[in-house]
Amino acid sequence: MRAMAGSRAKVGLRGWLRFWLRGMIGLCVFLLLVAPPALRAESKEYQIKAAFLFNFAQFVLWPETAFTNASEPFEIGVLGNSPFDNALEEIVHGETIQGRQIVIVHSSHVEKLAGCQMLFVCKSEAGHLGEVFQKLDSKPVLTVSEDAAFIRHGGIINFYREGSKIRFEINPDAADKNGLKLSSQLLSVGKIVHSDGAK
Repeated sequence: MRAMAGSRAKVGLRGWLRFWLRGMIGLCVFLLLVAPPALRAESKEYQIKAAFLFNFAQFVLWPETAFTNASEPFEIGVLGNSPFDNALEEIVHGETIQGRQIVIVHSSHVEKLAGCQMLFVCKSEAGHLGEVFQKLDSKPVLTVSEDAAFIRHGGIINFYREGSKIRFEINPDAADKNGLKLSSQLLSVGKIVHSDGAK
C-alpha cells in the first residue's frame, strides 16, 4: 500500500523508479534499459543518474568499519559543483539503504566528505582526481563520477554515453581496494574495466 500510494503521489521519474525498485529483477531491467524513451532527454540526465546512485547502493556491501554505530545514516556525498539540483534529494526522500536513513552532503572539500559511504565526484573536480583519491586513502567509499579519466585514477563506477543512453563502467579492483563487495548482479550489467585501462 505504501509503494502504491507513493507512486500515485509522485509523478515522473520518482514514481516510475518506485515501481521498478521492487526486487532484483526490477533493478536489472532498469539498468539494462536505462530509462523509458521519454526520460532520455538531456534535461532528465541527472534524474536518471540520481536514480542509478540509489540503485547502486542496493547491491554493494560495506564493511562494518564504514559505520560507527547501528543508527548512523547512510551518507551520499556530492563533491564539487552539483549538477543534480534537487533530483538526488527527491529520489532518496523517504527511502533507506540497508535499513539506514539517507543523508545527502554537498561540499567542495573532499576532506568533509571522506566519511560518506558513497561519493559522486562532479565534473568540476576533473582536474583534481589525483588529490581526491589521495585524501580518500582507500576508505570504504563507493566512488562514482562521469569523467573519462575517473577509472584510471582509481574510481569505482563511471557514467558514460552510448548513443542516447547512459551506461556505466565498473572497476572491481578499486572496489576491493576500498573494502567494498559488489554483487554479481551489478557487475553483470556494467562494463568491467580496471585502473590500468584493461577490460
